[in-house]
Amino acid sequence: MSPDNSFLLIGALATKANTTKDTVRHYDQLGLLKSRKRQAGSRLYTEFHPECVERIELIKSAQAIGFTLTEIKDSLNDYYDGQLDIDLQLMLTQQKLAQVRKQQSNISVMVELLSERVEVLEYMKADHGSKIDVETCKKKYMNNDQNHTDSLTNSSSNFE
Repeated sequence: MSPDNSFLLIGALATKANTTKDTVRHYDQLGLLKSRKRQAGSRLYTEFHPECVERIELIKSAQAIGFTLTEIKDSLNDYYDGQLDIDLQLMLTQQKLAQVRKQQSNISVMVELLSERVEVLEYMKADHGSKIDVETCKKKYMNNDQNHTDSLTNSSSNFE
């Protein structure tokens, strides 16, 4: 009986999926890939099902939109087993979207705060040069910083 040549060794899979052997090993350890062990003399090889190329592409796509490997695992296996629960996937995707929107809002506030901080520091530099005494800094900078902290706190609480 001849061996099934359609299975891929780790190097071939990594090349076809445009990733590294370490990534393939990691995904295999997490149960994201279909593999089998094959004894060749005194050595044990792991062979991967050709569908693993597509699996790796799906994993990377899901990661790119914010899903963790743990979140991906059940959905990926359900998908390939023909048991994908659309309602569950919709709920998980809506939750991920809400999480990303909250992060986006927080990032927008942080960009605003950093921009204002740059303006304050440029203003202070124009008034006092590259060095400034502690008292002047406390008066101008700390008061402005507290207003920004309040703004960030208020923005974050709106999304909880």
